[in-house]
Amino acid sequence: MSRPRALLCDIDGVLTVSWQALPGAVEAITEMRATGIPLVFVTNTTSATRAMVATRLTDAGFRVDPEEVFTAPRAAAGYLAAHRPNARCLLVNHGEVGEDLAGVALTKGDDADVVLTGGAGAEVTYDLLDRAFRALVRGASLIAMHRNLDWQTAEGLQLDMGAFIVGLEQAAGVSATVVGKPSPAFFGAVLAGLGVAPADALMIGDDIDADVLGAQTSGIGGVLVRTGKFREEALARSTGRPDNVVDSVADVPALLDGLA
Repeated sequence: MSRPRALLCDIDGVLTVSWQALPGAVEAITEMRATGIPLVFVTNTTSATRAMVATRLTDAGFRVDPEEVFTAPRAAAGYLAAHRPNARCLLVNHGEVGEDLAGVALTKGDDADVVLTGGAGAEVTYDLLDRAFRALVRGASLIAMHRNLDWQTAEGLQLDMGAFIVGLEQAAGVSATVVGKPSPAFFGAVLAGLGVAPADALMIGDDIDADVLGAQTSGIGGVLVRTGKFREEALARSTGRPDNVVDSVADVPALLDGLA
């Protein structure tokens, strides 16, 4: 790898777990900012808006502006505006992300053109999943902000929406279009906002598939950290290899110092 002109950094499992800063993460971000390399915090989090994410990161000690955060709901809004501008969307999600879905027409009725999935949680009930299934059978499209199977919390791994997406696909005979990580459209939108070519960017994440291999598929360098959802067995069975594997984000400033 050569020295990047932009840094993309995942949040959950890399900087924080349950919004508590991981050891050395605050200091690492401060050192990365000192290099002058633009930094964007990219996340598949669908339980909070980017303004809420920035506030939670700031509360954890990171001093983040909402404009530095790019979320899967924001990516979904951009995709829908470009490809389905007049679609009525049934939102299947836990959390409040309406601010990041500005311009998206949401419906709770039987008139949905799109089933838009976010993250799993208590609000994703059987009734809501069944309404989504019936909408898909009637011909609605399935668009997923992500299809993560789990995420890391302070209590351990927690089941995420990916498992339910598989069920909806199988039951309704459809395939989901993913607009969050690892979608090339997601990474492309982030880089377009920075004005940086893929080869000049570096992604830092704890998910070998969504973060690292997804970035590499888009031509972006990938650094995998051994925190969060990282598992040695997942790395061993992976179809690709990260450009670098480090113990934590605290090791990234030294990695950057070694790049010409």
